[in-house]
Amino acid sequence: MKSDSKNYLPWFRKYAPKNSKDIIGQDKAVEQIKKFISEHSKQKKKALLANGPTGSGKTATVYAIANELEYEVIEVNASDFRNEAGLNSTVGAAIGQQSLFAKSKIILVDEIDGISGTKDRGGLNALIRLVEITKFPIIMTANDAKDYKFNKLTRRCVIADFHALQSASIQHILENIVEGEKLKAEKDTIKSIARMSAGDARAAINDLQTLANFTKEIKDTEMLGERNRQETIINALMKVLKSTDVNIAKGAFDNVDEDMDECMLWLDENMPKEYTKPEDLANAYEIMSRADVFKGRIRRWQHWRFMVYISDLLTAGIALSKKEKYHQFVQYKPTMKLLKIWMANQKFAKRKKIAERIAEKTHTSTRVAIHDTIPYMKVIFKKNKKKADEISEYLKLEKEESDWLKA
Repeated sequence: MKSDSKNYLPWFRKYAPKNSKDIIGQDKAVEQIKKFISEHSKQKKKALLANGPTGSGKTATVYAIANELEYEVIEVNASDFRNEAGLNSTVGAAIGQQSLFAKSKIILVDEIDGISGTKDRGGLNALIRLVEITKFPIIMTANDAKDYKFNKLTRRCVIADFHALQSASIQHILENIVEGEKLKAEKDTIKSIARMSAGDARAAINDLQTLANFTKEIKDTEMLGERNRQETIINALMKVLKSTDVNIAKGAFDNVDEDMDECMLWLDENMPKEYTKPEDLANAYEIMSRADVFKGRIRRWQHWRFMVYISDLLTAGIALSKKEKYHQFVQYKPTMKLLKIWMANQKFAKRKKIAERIAEKTHTSTRVAIHDTIPYMKVIFKKNKKKADEISEYLKLEKEESDWLKA
């Protein structure tokens, strides 16, 4: 039986709009983009900049309109090619080739925020030159194109502003997904998810998919509190595991609530899911082991200046340990190691309490009682009930503790 690949897609892709009529709440921007593409040969400005917050539908709109107009989309993530050579080899190559499968093509340069600043090594200037010579529509996306660093670029572009979606619009999107996935959900629950997203449709869809992973009948959103608490660490993991750019990965964990030990556990849990090539995974764990060495030196010598090395290794180091970016969808999850430690502690909690009672009566350490006394006591409790009762009374053991020794 062949598996349906759509079942494994994140829902924001599975339910992406197929044409301009499916796009909700961005009418003005949609019309601007359609006109720009349809009349590109007549346009004085050969590029369009879609500007707006994350989750407002910029990239989805480009794909929907391209599908409607039968255009091929060549997508490049600007954060992956920050310098001049990288942009020329990708965007430049796309500009110089004819479309093979459609009547024309659109070059989509996503997330140009990644090439801003003084360290872009000519990337922004290279993009401006490509905009001036292109024969095909170039559409770029940015979260904040009003930054003064983009002034030279924006003067050469048509600007299409996207705004954060109203909760009613996001609710409509979620209701369509609920129907498509045959979920059971109260209208108030869907409304609550939409409001919690703060205008980010993608975040709302991810929230809905998270809840649906636990149950097909969605009654409340209480568990989203934990998910939203973890949203920052998820974003940080994406910056490290999905990127090969030092400037994006470095400092990824600076603003998360978890300490560096917890961040290391998150990486340990999710690296094998992301890095499917053995060589990349081995390199990543080698980098992590070096970070652990510095952590040990901090514990022994209190040299806290080593913390900066740990941070760089766990972010930029692990990001660069792979040869190329992985594009598959991975659902990051909290580490199971802490749960396993907790379960082990619960398992041996009774043993520790018994050992403490033995240590008190015999004037030894708890460790000695665990290794030297308890093994013999377990034999006695299994074979001699009378003696077991006497020991229990002498040590003042509770019934659960006596039962543990008999088991």
